[in-house]
Amino acid sequence: MPILYSVESGVARITLNRPKKRNALSPELIAALSEALAQSARDGSVRVALLAGAGQDFCSGADLAALDRTAEAGVFDHLDAARAIAEVFLAMRRHPRPIVAAVRGRALAGGCGLATACDLILASESALFGYPEVKIGFIPAMVMAILRRSVGEKRAFELITSGEVISAAEAQAAGMINRVYPDAEFDRSVEAYVAALAAKPASAVGLAKNLLYHMDGMTFESALEAGVHANALARMTEDAKRGIERFVKKA
Repeated sequence: MPILYSVESGVARITLNRPKKRNALSPELIAALSEALAQSARDGSVRVALLAGAGQDFCSGADLAALDRTAEAGVFDHLDAARAIAEVFLAMRRHPRPIVAAVRGRALAGGCGLATACDLILASESALFGYPEVKIGFIPAMVMAILRRSVGEKRAFELITSGEVISAAEAQAAGMINRVYPDAEFDRSVEAYVAALAAKPASAVGLAKNLLYHMDGMTFESALEAGVHANALARMTEDAKRGIERFVKKA
């Protein structure tokens, strides 16, 4: 099975399961990941999705052996293959719940893109990130749309044209990832972080995610107007009503 999937305590655990291939993105894995994301989006009990990789690495990127087998394919075949992973990134952005990447080991090329497509990234201190595609005459194409939203333009340009692989600490300093934890404490720290996020009011977290990404490309005035509507909607949710009631009783 290219993907392992389970739900426990409101957390959908999605695990890339090709450890011998460093969880490289084969067509089968991409299709299974797409279905796992859809399943977690449909499940009303899910409050957070946690994406991780089996074995020592998160994801090494595209399965180059599979790409080599399609070297003689036509342009439309290549477009379909590229669009499949682009649709996964889009599904992650549109997912109603926060998606957290737990990155251990290497997250490279498309694997780095997959991590940064998540809403939050937690990394072990020995994790490595980068876009080395240029070294084989390729480019990190779809993932640029994500990278340039995470780091400054100059740093993004450097990363995609140098193929530099950076440490978790450097990735955090650049704004690519959220938290870095010591290797020995990584699993425990991830569990605590995800449990705390899952305990937040689901409607508020979901509305906040939707609004934040909906503002991409908006003018300041349009973003404020979108905020007005989201604010009004948030006030009407049961989570907000209960939260305000609890707050008033404490005052």
